[in-house]
Amino acid sequence: MPEPSKKQLRKLIRNGLGGLAAQINTALKGTGLRKLKPVLTRIGHGGHLPHWYAKLKADGTLPNLDGKTIGSVVEMLLVAVLEKNLFGGLGIPPLRINPARGVDLPDLDLGVKSPSENYCTSEPFFSAYERLLGSEYDIVVLLTDYQTAKNKPPLRLQIIKWRYLTKSQIADENLCRIARTHREWLLQENEAWAKKIFRFLAYVNQSDWLAKRILKLVETLQDEDEIRRGVQEAISDFDSKNAEAERRDKPLIPDTHKEALQRLVKVKPLHLGVIDAADNWVIESQKDAGRPPNDNEWNRLRRGPLDGLIGMSFALQWRYNFGRLFKVNSHQRAQKL
Repeated sequence: MPEPSKKQLRKLIRNGLGGLAAQINTALKGTGLRKLKPVLTRIGHGGHLPHWYAKLKADGTLPNLDGKTIGSVVEMLLVAVLEKNLFGGLGIPPLRINPARGVDLPDLDLGVKSPSENYCTSEPFFSAYERLLGSEYDIVVLLTDYQTAKNKPPLRLQIIKWRYLTKSQIADENLCRIARTHREWLLQENEAWAKKIFRFLAYVNQSDWLAKRILKLVETLQDEDEIRRGVQEAISDFDSKNAEAERRDKPLIPDTHKEALQRLVKVKPLHLGVIDAADNWVIESQKDAGRPPNDNEWNRLRRGPLDGLIGMSFALQWRYNFGRLFKVNSHQRAQKL
């Protein structure tokens, strides 16, 4: 019988993810660890059992660990459960954990993310266009109750929710939605316009006042009345925020931001004013870093699903926010922090 392909193995994981989460939770209670011991020993540092194993086996609790180490615990237990249970009898070679190579489980081309109730993880940054195109590999998301459990020692950890995401789904849900809304129209009208809008969506920093306002205008790109309404709302917000900042002796939003919006409405047709404003923001804020999509990225932007399901923002690294995935709004996330 031929060895299953990586794709076939990922399908087994996807279809059986609920059961895998339940088996990891059983192990996190200290039950059934003896069966997993050989795998944990092999993948442990230096071929030794992980330092947390003895305590977990003795009383079902973990030492006082930080969030990053918790992620390692969950990942190791997942590998052990996969080898001993799901893949048992399939003749699969031992699995490796190698996050330094960019994918946690290279033998499966599969990433493992284990956020807690703050719903966020930090990930390596390669290209801003990942925000729309997604990752190079699928991921398993195993949400833990670490934020709650760490405040009630001893640490008893459990996985509370789980999802499997394909490559293209590991992208920003809102930005993908905007891109999908306008893609066909932009490509028919002018491919250069499409490239400018997609570049803006890839690089937009929503903590920047002007960028956030332009993004709202991009949402209504094909509706001139909505664009005018959005500009007036933005100018009112500018005046209000700066008046409040002045009273509190806080930094003001630069006048150039308001002027950019005022120039925008003088351009005909209005959607071209929005496109120019979006493009100018990228040029001014990103300088040489704000590159257009390369040929491969552009072909994928034109034809890809643009079906992102998470939130993504970036600085030196990506910040993945899985709150959307588990239907948690920003107010609920703030309460968890």
